[in-house]
Amino acid sequence: MEIKIDDRKKIAFPRINHYGYAIKYIVEQGLGAQYVLLPPATKKTTELGSKYSPDYACAPFKHTLGSLIEALEAGADILVETGGLCRLGYYGALQKEIIRELGYKCEFVNLAEYMGGKKKEWLKLAKQLSPKLKPAKFTAGAYEGVKMAEYMDEIEEIYYQNAAFETEKGRYKKAYRQFLLKMQTAENWQEIREGYQAVKGAFDEIETRIPEQPVRIGIVGEYFTIMDGHSNQFLQEKLVNLGASVYRFLNVTNCHFRAKEPALRPRIKAYADYNMGPTTTWTVNAALDYAKQGFDGIVHVKSFGCTPEMDAIPVLQNISKDYHIPILYLSYDTQESDTGLDTRLEAFYDMLERKKKVLR
Repeated sequence: MEIKIDDRKKIAFPRINHYGYAIKYIVEQGLGAQYVLLPPATKKTTELGSKYSPDYACAPFKHTLGSLIEALEAGADILVETGGLCRLGYYGALQKEIIRELGYKCEFVNLAEYMGGKKKEWLKLAKQLSPKLKPAKFTAGAYEGVKMAEYMDEIEEIYYQNAAFETEKGRYKKAYRQFLLKMQTAENWQEIREGYQAVKGAFDEIETRIPEQPVRIGIVGEYFTIMDGHSNQFLQEKLVNLGASVYRFLNVTNCHFRAKEPALRPRIKAYADYNMGPTTTWTVNAALDYAKQGFDGIVHVKSFGCTPEMDAIPVLQNISKDYHIPILYLSYDTQESDTGLDTRLEAFYDMLERKKKVLR
């Protein structure tokens, strides 16, 4: 019996929220390559990244570096770094040097070098990653992968806005996890669509008791940390468990497909007359929207030393003063203990709840 050897390149991408499932789909169904899908991040991931990172590096740098090292240990041949916005544009080059110094042999693709490039340049890159690439298949796979990311964003929004009010605890989480599992294992568009429709139906069947005036909290802040549960110590889940309806504007769908940063600047002109950095416009815009909609509170999330988000804080303070909306400021590095965070969140939620009862 002839044993077939899979000689396809193994591609890896740093962990960020659940987007690895969409990236896996694009790599395997579009490129025809293998994708190294890592298990959820652990304390070891953070420790690895911190050990080999410069002291001044922010938390996202440490988390992504830890992911890349674990991917290499899992057999990855090609590492793809997002390049990102902000200083991440330089981080890809620095991470490449760190990995080389550690003695790993691999191809390293820094997407920062392709940002703003034309379609043909992206196709050229795709062919480098997968020499047997079929352009039509890649285009279809990329489109379907993007739609998967949009579905995941939509379902995640529904989950965090409603899970606190279910009458039978755990039903929302069970349906949500089943949906994510289907996205993880999807191999074609039909499976993606069926998974999406199934979770929508499951959510519709869950009985909820939503208060007439629920405590609504908006989350704003630095792009990576705000989306990645491991990086923010599962902030949104903690707020849901306290009883809040949680909203987060910053995600891949809103920030990359619906609300381009330059188009938002006129909306925040009264508070910020110029661009302060990569995701700061989204932060200020979201905070202003939450304030205008009468939200009860806002949580601002940033990684330690994130200059753009530090610049955003005085602007958020002005919004807080003008609209009388409390804002909790959280700064993350590589801490692991939940005790301090839990205490602050409980105090913040209790304060919002008491304020709501008084105003009633």
